[in-house]
Parts: sequence; structure tokens; C-alpha cells
Amino acid sequence: MTAVYPSLTRRPLSDGWQVRAARGPAEVPGSAVPATVPGVIHLDLLAAGLIPDPYLDDNESRLAWIGLVDWSYETTFDVSAAQLAASDRHEIVFEGVDTVATISLNGRVLAEVANQHRQWRLDVTDILAEGANTLAVDFRSPIRYANEQSVILGSRERPYPLPYEAIRKSACSFGWDWGISTATSGIWRPVRLESWSAARLDRVLVRAEPDGSGGLVRVDADLVRASAGALTLAVSVAGVERTVEIAEGDDAVSLTVELEHAERWWPAGHGEQPLYDVDIELRAGTDPIDSASRKVGFRSLRWDTEPDEAGAPFQLVVNDRPIFVKGVNWIPDDAFPTRVDRDRYRRRLEQAKAANVNLIRVWGGGIYEADDFFELSDELGLLTWQDFLFACAAYPEEEPLRGEIEAEARDNVARIAHHASLVLLTGNNENLWGFEDWGWNERLDGKTWGAHYYYELLPKTIAEIAPHVPYAPGSPFSPGMGWDGEAQTGPHPNAETHGTMHLWEQWNRLDWSTYRNHRPRFVAEFGWQGPPAWSTLTRSISDAPLTPESPGMIVHQKAIDGNAKLTGGLVPHYRKPEDMETWHWAMQLNQADAVLCALEWFRSHAPYTAGAVVWQLNDCWPVTSWAAIDGDGREKPLLFALRKAFAPRAVSVQPSGDGLVVALTNETAEAWSGDVVLRRVGFDGTVAASVSVPASIDAWSTVRVDVPAELAETDAAVALTAEALGQRGVWWFDEPRDSALQDPSLSATVTRAGDDAFDVAITAGALARDITLLVDKIAPDAAVDRGLVTLLPGETGVFRVSGIRELAVEQILRAEVTRTANQLVVGR
Repeated sequence: MTAVYPSLTRRPLSDGWQVRAARGPAEVPGSAVPATVPGVIHLDLLAAGLIPDPYLDDNESRLAWIGLVDWSYETTFDVSAAQLAASDRHEIVFEGVDTVATISLNGRVLAEVANQHRQWRLDVTDILAEGANTLAVDFRSPIRYANEQSVILGSRERPYPLPYEAIRKSACSFGWDWGISTATSGIWRPVRLESWSAARLDRVLVRAEPDGSGGLVRVDADLVRASAGALTLAVSVAGVERTVEIAEGDDAVSLTVELEHAERWWPAGHGEQPLYDVDIELRAGTDPIDSASRKVGFRSLRWDTEPDEAGAPFQLVVNDRPIFVKGVNWIPDDAFPTRVDRDRYRRRLEQAKAANVNLIRVWGGGIYEADDFFELSDELGLLTWQDFLFACAAYPEEEPLRGEIEAEARDNVARIAHHASLVLLTGNNENLWGFEDWGWNERLDGKTWGAHYYYELLPKTIAEIAPHVPYAPGSPFSPGMGWDGEAQTGPHPNAETHGTMHLWEQWNRLDWSTYRNHRPRFVAEFGWQGPPAWSTLTRSISDAPLTPESPGMIVHQKAIDGNAKLTGGLVPHYRKPEDMETWHWAMQLNQADAVLCALEWFRSHAPYTAGAVVWQLNDCWPVTSWAAIDGDGREKPLLFALRKAFAPRAVSVQPSGDGLVVALTNETAEAWSGDVVLRRVGFDGTVAASVSVPASIDAWSTVRVDVPAELAETDAAVALTAEALGQRGVWWFDEPRDSALQDPSLSATVTRAGDDAFDVAITAGALARDITLLVDKIAPDAAVDRGLVTLLPGETGVFRVSGIRELAVEQILRAEVTRTANQLVVGR
């Protein structure tokens, strides 16, 4: 008689959880309250009405005790005799535990865990009982544990007080210069019971690559067996199925599926993103006993780092086409990441794509992002770059961290390596630079700091599991760097002429116009601060009066000397306003101006400069920060600056020696030729001089066109406009604060464009600089599709306002709603 094997079953264990304070300075009753899994303790206490919202006012400090408490989670689930007997093996799988915990079933300890960033699979075959089973996860205070480990491992260099380098937990959960300190605990990713017989799939690696006009899909699968016996692995792609027999005793198998025709996957802006389902089935005889699935895209990929006469580039090449990287840095989209579901990922990533972004860098102080993040990036054509989780600190290389770091690297590389969007894995954020320039070497005095991870362990792990995924030891990083056991060798890690660099001197010490003093090969971090949207600010801070320095504002400003840097960065361009709403607008506008200046400059030097990644796209709570989208998901003017600078066809005017040039960027498949129309314009719209310069530009390229000397003279002109490619670039001869900008005399019409959308046409009576509609002041859910629009006298710009049921001209033309740069000059 032929044996019949059941398929592996997966039973979620998400119901019936309760949590209570076990030990420590809890300021809540000791009785258990309902708990959500996946979730974290802050959200459970908030749902139970035991704590206020951590994001409001100074509740962060009021709730600091939570991270000092040990918390106990527990649930009970039933298993029938038939369920026990139906399978040979039973395992409980935790996809993520945050962070230090003892896991028990029916009073027996299954594991002691201390790593937020890895999966745990625990055999409970001999412990699972018929009837009720009690699963408990007892957490230790992450703050106390990290402090204990820092004593054992020895102190290391870091920028913040709590020793986040001594615990494998999201570094920014202890606070950052944009982030709230939560130090939370919880079962933060799903947990389930898996039951199976004969065998199950363990690690499944899938790699897709183009092959002529077709494609190859290679599957490497590791198995875990409960019994001997021949098995079959079947793989199906695009209607093509291949099978391979697995002999008794073998626990690894490989199989390749060949497709005669496979469409190429392209980054956003360069083509389509076709994805192919890869269905994998493990069979015992004819019985399917386990399965897995992946989606893949076919594209070739490399980073060109070959030395040239200037240094070494960092040029992304996809399907043999050089790609200018238009990137943004990504932090966890919520300080409690369990609240970020697929819909929220989609909203945020679609906002990025709408701003013409083509790459998202997942920063190394957060988390390895969820499957939803990478799947949606594949669909949208957004390239992804995932840092390994090391940020701005020296990390011990001793146990237990050493083994945990290898385990988490293996888990996460295997999980994400098949994604078409994944173009780079990076060893750390700023640690190579810190060791070189921030005095770490001397203060460490021979202690380990992470070099083994960045130069040995991580590249070795990638070479074994995902050799098709490029790797860089750090960001910033210069190709040719290495480690000889005592010192880093090769170029400086933040060299302007080699690889990737971070530019932070502008925000910290210099005016943003000095971005133009640099000609980097690739900028992986730079940015400027600005406050969140007005509705976000006033929802989260109840100060009366609300001022830039009122108590709640300071709580929601985490950067060292942040407000002083905001003011210092504003006054070279605008005078500091006295009222709060105008201060808010001035700082948002200056943030956008700073980043726009940098991006247009960097892009004008393509392909020598091969990319720019702005710090940062998103926020994790309501805060004054470098983000383009605030903690409530509202778009700041900075996002409009990204959209303009990253447009497929873009025009900007740049300084060059003693003169000016027009930079034309054509990131489309069609070449362009025509006239660059140059006009020297006065405040009243008068054209003081005009000339047309013939130009042409190939597809996917950038050219620079000299501005005739007589057009670069200021005379009575306020600006030089350059029109080509259907776009306009503007060069302002004076800073706004030194100019004679007038009241723009705006008028408007409002036309309904849908149940909750309106087209707002704004006409300028005089030159209007950087028109931006802060429509959340009319209705908190309202949004607008464009901003930072400059109109010459008599010109009209149309703005689509959505998320609002009724809209009147009088509402739009309120001075605090329709903002311009003129408002920061007129009357001063």
C-alpha cells in the first residue's frame, strides 16, 4: 500500500494573546490586558487606554519607563488528537521577536532569543499536547539588557547615550536625530504553528537572469526530512514546468527552468516591470507536501567602479544602460513598524514614484524591510538598496553578537535576494567613515569595531547565498578600500572622487549654496531640515502659544542645535519671520530650496556624478526633520522639489567659472533638438534681453549649453529663464532677501474635477516665486499635486486639489494657504 502524505499546514497563532508587566517600574496595573500579535507593548497599552499617545507633546518622556520593564506575553491554543497524529513534526515559527525573550510552551523553555532581525523555528513535536497548549514569551527590558551587554563586551563609540551597538535591535528604537525613543518589546512579526510529514522546504533560493531573448530561473532548495524516501521538486514558470528527483538522504537540490522568451524588467522611467511567478512544489510520490512561490524579473545588473582618470565611479548599469540614480533614503515608516501594512507601504512608495524617484535606500539603523516593501518595489520599478543593520557606531565582533549577526544576515539575504528591485546590499551606514575620521581608532584602543563583518563575513555570506547581488562594505565607501587587520587601506571612505559620499557639512555648518563646491561621483546622503505639515504639527503639539522654541516644538526637534541650524541656513536667503505660521512656511521653503539646489547641480554633472540619494523620504512620527513626507503621511514642499529636480526632462541654470551654463537632461528614449530660449527678465515681466541657442541632446543623456556672456549680466534683471525640452529653468541673480520681489497680486478660479477634487487656476499679476498651496490648512486630508511653481506676470498655473468636498476661491487665496517666496520679502 502506498503511503499518503499530507501537505504542510500553517496555523497562525495570532489570537488570544495577553500581556502583563512582570518586573520593573511599571506605571500600569499588574493585571493582564489584551495583546495584538504581531504588535508591540506600547500599542497594547495604548489600545487598553493605559497610556497616552506616545507621539503627542512630551509623552515620550512620560512613557520612558516602558523600556525598563520586563513584559510577559501569553496565549493558549487547542490542538486535537487528530491534528497531533496527522503530522510527524510540529514547529512553532516566529518571524520576528523584539528582542530579548524566553519562549516557552507548556512550561518548557524552547529558546532564549536576543535578536529582532532574524526568524526562529522551534521544534515542539514532543511538547505539543492534546487539548490546551500555553505559549509564553517573557521579555527582558531591552535597555537593561543592552547596558549589561555593553559592560560585558566593552564600551564602543556611538553618537547617542544608549548602547544600541550591544544589542541586535533596531538602533533608532533608542532614539535618533529625527526619531522618538521607544525601546519597545513585542512579537513584532507573525507567529505560526507548522505541521508536516516526510519533509519540508527549508531555505529556497531563486535567481532569475536574462539569457538572450529568454531567461533562466535557477532554484536551489534545502530540505529538512522527517523520514527517508525519494522526493520530487517541481518548478513552474510561465507555463514551463521542470522536475528533478531527490534521492533518499539528499537534503539539497538545484533546478533550472529555461524560458525561450522573457521580457526585461526596467527601473521606473526606463521601461516596464514584467514579473513572473515561480511556483515551487515538493512532492512525495504524487503527493504535494510543501510549496513556495516567488515573483522574479529578468534584468542584468552591475555597478561600474572601474578606476578612471578622476578616481572611481559608482555607476549603476541595468540591462546595459547606465542609470542615473534618483534616490531617497528610507527609515522605518512608523516608530512602531507593525502599524505599517501593505497599503501604507504602497502609499508611501507611490508618493516616491510620483516624485520621479527611482531608488529607495533602506538605512542601516532601522530594520530589514518587510516582504511587502520589496514586492511593491518590484511592481513599481523602484530600485532598492538595503543596508545591513549597523549605523554610526563601532560594533563588537565578539560572541554572542558575532553568531547572531551571521544568522540574521543569512536569514535576510536569503529572504530578499530574488527581488528584481534589489540592486545593492551595503555593510553599514557611516561606520567606515567614523573609524577613519571621528576619532574611533584612538578611543577604541584595539577593540573590535565591525571590520570583520563589513570586509569578511557579509561579503562571504552574499557570495554563498546570493552571488548575483552587488555588495559595498559601507556607505559612504570608496572602491579599492580594504582592511589589513589594523587599518583601512585604499582611498578615504568619503572621498569625493571615489564611489559614494555623504555631504553633511552644509546642514551642519555651511550655507546650502556650497553644495555647488562639490562634484562627487555619487551622493548617498545629504539633506536639509524642515517642519512637518501644519496639520501634522498642530495635531501633535498642543503648545499655547505655539512658537519655534515652545516646549512641544523642542521635544519634536531631535537634531543637535536643530533650530539654530534652521535659522542659520535661512538667513542668507530670507530674513527670519516673527510669526509662527510664516516661520513654518519659510523653513519648509528653505528646505526645498536647499535640496533643489543640490539635486540640480549634481544632475547637471551626469554621468560624472552618477546619482544622488536624498536624506530622507519619510518620517516615523510627527517631527521637524529632513523628510519629504511627514510622520502623518503629508507631503512637504520638499517632495515637489524632488519631482522637479528628478523630472524625466529637466532644465536648470548653473554657475560655471565666471559665467553660466544651461544643463539639459533627457531621461527619455527620444532624442531632442531645438532652441534653448534664454531671457533676462525683470520683476514686472519685462524682457531685458533674449537669445535662442540651438542645442541637441541624445536619449538618456545630459548636456551643458553655455549662456552668452551678455545674458549672464544682471543689469536690471531679476532672473534668467531658460526654456527647452518643454521645461523652464530659472537662475536668480540675487538672494530673495536682497531682491525687490513685489506682492504677486494673485487671482484664482476653482473648478470641480470630481467628487472630492478641484482644479485651482492661479494667475500672477506680478512675478510670483515658488507658489505652494498648503491645503491641509483648509482640510487636514486635502492634498495638492504640485508646488514651488514660479509664474511670470500674466501666467497661470493649474493645481489639482484632492481630498476635499467643497472649495472656494476665498479659501485658496488666504495668505496662509497660498504661499509664495514673495511673502517672505514684501514689507520687510
